[in-house]
Amino acid sequence: MERHLTPGQHALLEAELTRRQHALDRSLADHQNGLSRAEHAREVLLQDGDDAPQREGGRAIDMARSDLELRELGAVSDALRRLQSDDFGLCADCGADIPFDRLKVEPWALRCVACESERERLAGRN
Repeated sequence: MERHLTPGQHALLEAELTRRQHALDRSLADHQNGLSRAEHAREVLLQDGDDAPQREGGRAIDMARSDLELRELGAVSDALRRLQSDDFGLCADCGADIPFDRLKVEPWALRCVACESERERLAGRN
């Protein structure tokens, strides 16, 4: 099977995915002060004291940020695994090549622009 990515492009994407994985690991560790997600949530609640209702919005933002970083970390880790297979860079829906320019921006992308746009359009209906 002919690969649509050159060895140089492949190396560039692997380096970017690895860099992003390390950045997310550091961010999560810093954000949670080395605690697990559950331990961090408990610490935040314990710090609230009497002003718990006023700090509810901050807690929600804190947890949403962690959720977003964890989801992205999972996507990056999955992409690093896929990078070692022939499936990397192929659209999960239509099987077409995902253009290198798209992969440079989002190396963990699973779909070509057309399929991702359709997926987002259908999700917006629900």
